[in-house]
Amino acid sequence: MDLLTTLVDKGLRRELPTREEALAVLATSNDDLLEVVAAAGKVRRQWFGRRVKLNYLVNLKSGLCPEDCSYCSQRLGSKAGILKYTWLKPDEASKVAAAGVAGGAKRVCLVASGRGPTDRDVDRVSETIEAIKEQNEGVEVCACLGLLSDGQAERLRSAGADAYNHNLNTSEGTYGEITTTHTYADRVATVRQAQSAGLSACSGLIAGMGESDADLVDVVFALRELDPDSVPVNFLIPFEGTPLAKEWNLTPQHCLRILAMVRFVCPDVEVRLSGGREVHLRSMQPLALHLVNSIFLGDYLTSEGQAGQVDLDMIADAGFEVEGAGTTTLPAHRADRSGGCGSHDGGCAPCGDAPEAEPARTAEVPDARTDLVAVRRRGAGTDLAPNA
Repeated sequence: MDLLTTLVDKGLRRELPTREEALAVLATSNDDLLEVVAAAGKVRRQWFGRRVKLNYLVNLKSGLCPEDCSYCSQRLGSKAGILKYTWLKPDEASKVAAAGVAGGAKRVCLVASGRGPTDRDVDRVSETIEAIKEQNEGVEVCACLGLLSDGQAERLRSAGADAYNHNLNTSEGTYGEITTTHTYADRVATVRQAQSAGLSACSGLIAGMGESDADLVDVVFALRELDPDSVPVNFLIPFEGTPLAKEWNLTPQHCLRILAMVRFVCPDVEVRLSGGREVHLRSMQPLALHLVNSIFLGDYLTSEGQAGQVDLDMIADAGFEVEGAGTTTLPAHRADRSGGCGSHDGGCAPCGDAPEAEPARTAEVPDARTDLVAVRRRGAGTDLAPNA
């Protein structure tokens, strides 16, 4: 297929595909799916070999968020029956994190619900970061605390944080349909604050919220321009009690096409398969390892993931290996860069506008698999052992 040959060549050179090419990936047929996966897999192996980085989530503060993000079970007015608790103490969070590290996680992601941290919250998280790093030599720590105020990113960096996560989630054009209590521009500004403070930026998207393929391409192209080191790809978990509870729009095949498109647009970036993979990819998860180079181990913020040992077995059975603590995740040109974009040659100027493509066809979606949505009842905020 000429399209895939072109995309592989561009991916190996870190050259941005056209918008039309990205849309064409999402419009490929199921008959061509294995060819798409194989092509994107060549790009993935060029930059990351057969390594899979494991990440582990610790939900420091769950529920009771004042923001109205429609996809979130912790949102204002959510009726989802999730765990609700206030800040974990540093020793409690460190104990939960240790379970993930023992399971092979290289990065611990500390997440707290809310619009953004107060200075006292930053103090709490700083103490938690220090406790985790003291007990787990070499572990990376990423913070995800919402919108940052001036100076907060620098304080987190001084405390030992390696990265900051703040997802764009969806395209700028549709953002107001998903959230009204903050803006797309607010999110972009926080990612840039983290980058300016020397933190590795982590920013991604959520697919399956009713967006068009054009919206998916828009947000991934925006991420390419923003240039995070890590791009988490989440698939909406339609929690009962949230506004998007009835949005079952994804098939396993289309999830794979989305991941392939992200890999072609962001060839040398850590693409992380994140929330919703068990719900939407199901038995096709091993194929996704040919596209992504990073996953979350165990449970998510408010939902259960598959057992940690199942994740490890899946990686081994698919012929991949868990990335060791002494291995640098990113290719040398990104890991060693002192500034600038690093995602394509010629500096950080926008890569130009491509012509609009025809809207992609809509895939036929099977019946909703509500039975696969399980609220987390173990780990952080409970007396039960975490899943790792």
